[in-house]
Amino acid sequence: MAQRQNKSQSDKDPINDTGNAEKPENGEGNSEKKEQEELPPFEIVEGSRIPASSFMFQFKNVEYSSGRNKTILCYTVERPEGQVFHGYLEDEHASAHAEDAFFTSVLPQFLTSGSVTVTCYVSSSPCVNCAASVAQCLRRNKTVRIQLAVARLFQWEEPEIRRALKGLRSAGCQVRMMRGADYVYVWKNFVEPDVTLDEEGKEIVKDEHQDFIPWEDLEENARYYEEKLEEILR
Repeated sequence: MAQRQNKSQSDKDPINDTGNAEKPENGEGNSEKKEQEELPPFEIVEGSRIPASSFMFQFKNVEYSSGRNKTILCYTVERPEGQVFHGYLEDEHASAHAEDAFFTSVLPQFLTSGSVTVTCYVSSSPCVNCAASVAQCLRRNKTVRIQLAVARLFQWEEPEIRRALKGLRSAGCQVRMMRGADYVYVWKNFVEPDVTLDEEGKEIVKDEHQDFIPWEDLEENARYYEEKLEEILR
């Protein structure tokens, strides 16, 4: 089940799917006091299985991602001897970035010895700051291989985002769009079955072996994003 991990809030304006940064509201006469107060911590939700409804909404590869202002990151970490670790993180609200939390707080736990191969399935490509975290991880750890498979491109028309994606490639990170096989893999390994309540209010699983049902334009949208990504990385 999901767990919450407290982290101190970044002093930089967050970037979310709407392209707007959250700004504190200061009352008259106490702006200086508020600037000196410590900002509250944000929370990152961690777990092993995503609710099916969250996956279907957040990972849908639409062009205009209205309402999808959080990021879900599913990861696998593989060691040469065959050990594979799974998990996922998601933003609790817009001031938290799942990618930064994974590469600065979660992944280091697996880097104590030997090489690792990391694959992240992410609902959208990283912002500038999160891309920098991934690139820094690769520069510091020469035995790490990282692949990002993303459902959508985040603000891909912005010059700073395009530079950040190019920087990821230069650092050795493979960035690609998710295709149908990726969605099936994530569904089988990271998504929990839908549940409903019985007459006594207890949760029961609707269909433990329910297959992933793709939306009509999944592959068409993936090809569209692939063309945009190729254009950016050219």
